[in-house]
Amino acid sequence: MALKVRASLETLVNRNTAHAILRDLAQYPKWLDIVHAAVKEEGSDNTWTIELRGKVGPFARSKRLRMMRTNDDANSSVVFERSEIDGRNHSEWKLTVFFAGGGNDAEVSVEMFYGGSMFGGGILERMLADQIERSRPKLVSLLGN
Repeated sequence: MALKVRASLETLVNRNTAHAILRDLAQYPKWLDIVHAAVKEEGSDNTWTIELRGKVGPFARSKRLRMMRTNDDANSSVVFERSEIDGRNHSEWKLTVFFAGGGNDAEVSVEMFYGGSMFGGGILERMLADQIERSRPKLVSLLGN
């Protein structure tokens, strides 16, 4: 069962500042708890190995993914998509950050998409929504609001 979770945040920084920070997955562990680690692939400007961690009640899951930045436009969005190189089929993971507004009051929206069926849809959807909600104060701090 595929799922998509999206949340928005109005910031007190301009779009270019938000874009400069959010185009780098290595920044995500600082504000988004589900992204436990993100290490840039050696020799690449747009690929990271990330470790996702989530906990629902007594159950915890961890997943390592190779993510590639497939779109990078400060005027619209930054997109990171799963891009494994092991030759096997993998569930789709996609993280999109949308930018809107101008001046010093950019709006940032974060959308997470998971195209697999490993997790129960309702449980994972609640976990992701909770993660995004809890991340707001950390993101505001990282953006310098």
